[in-house]
Amino acid sequence: MIEVSNLIKQYGKDIAVNDISFTVNEGEILGFLGPNGAGKSTTMNIITGYIAPTSGTVKICGYDIIDEPQKAKSKIGYLPEIPPLYVNMTVDEYLDFVCDIKKISKGDKKDVLEKIKDIVKISHVSNKIIKNLSKGYKQRVGIAQALIGNPEILILDEPTVGLDPKEIIEIRDFIKTLGKNHTVILSSHILSEISAVCDRVLILNKGVIVAQDTTENLSENLSKNHKMNISVKGDKENIKTALENEESIVSVIQQGENEKDTYQFIVEASENCDIREVIFDNAIKNNYKILGMNPVEMSLEDIFLKVTDIEDNSIKENTENEENDEGNSEGEGNE
Repeated sequence: MIEVSNLIKQYGKDIAVNDISFTVNEGEILGFLGPNGAGKSTTMNIITGYIAPTSGTVKICGYDIIDEPQKAKSKIGYLPEIPPLYVNMTVDEYLDFVCDIKKISKGDKKDVLEKIKDIVKISHVSNKIIKNLSKGYKQRVGIAQALIGNPEILILDEPTVGLDPKEIIEIRDFIKTLGKNHTVILSSHILSEISAVCDRVLILNKGVIVAQDTTENLSENLSKNHKMNISVKGDKENIKTALENEESIVSVIQQGENEKDTYQFIVEASENCDIREVIFDNAIKNNYKILGMNPVEMSLEDIFLKVTDIEDNSIKENTENEENDEGNSEGEGNE
């Protein structure tokens, strides 16, 4: 449904989006994540045709967003972070206006709007002026305008920002329902929302894709068997000391006691180290029994922090290396 290939957006010397490629499949809800300044909004603005890329292509249902903008845009419903509402209009006046823009025929307009208002649950505020609505209902009106024309693709930028917990749950459930009939890109800073709603996540940092997959696969791939929840039997202090003294183990956290002389620990080893072998060897050497061992699943928050931290550290190291190289070159020149 959406094909993004080698996308670059540059402002002078600053690169907002740096050669990214990804696809979004039909009926998929893709979570779009990244810290502030990561390039999320720029990417969404390019996908919707609001701004042009410096290079690269975006195809919407096979139509190039630059070469065939009308055909491509007709497939998209877009809710920006700040909904494009005319607040002095009533809900009906505004949605009627959007229908005209999207060239909905007069004969179909009434049925289209009644159906959409019923889906978004705003029928009872049809005659209210938009500026008098709550933030949650303004968001619903924004979603309603995105649905007009029955686009195959919906792009929602921070749809629950500023909402109260009840409104967040309602909009979240509504987005899940939309995913049954639409392909959705959902950008949000609320990681629990992405976990609850999305089939797959894509994480941007510094304009590049640092991770994309299901949350489950990312958790499995990033943990790489180096963080385990273990159940062991023996002397608690001796076991804890033995594990902490193991060179490749970086942390040992006691979780509690299940039964007499049986304890739970979360044990983390250094990366590229299979912690299972380390724990088994440690148990043999220190004469305690292993009753159970399970990988610790990473939450989406853990994944987000890990991949963005890796990228930041990588950039920092590259910058330091470049500075050192420049320093060495200057030193050689002075000599």
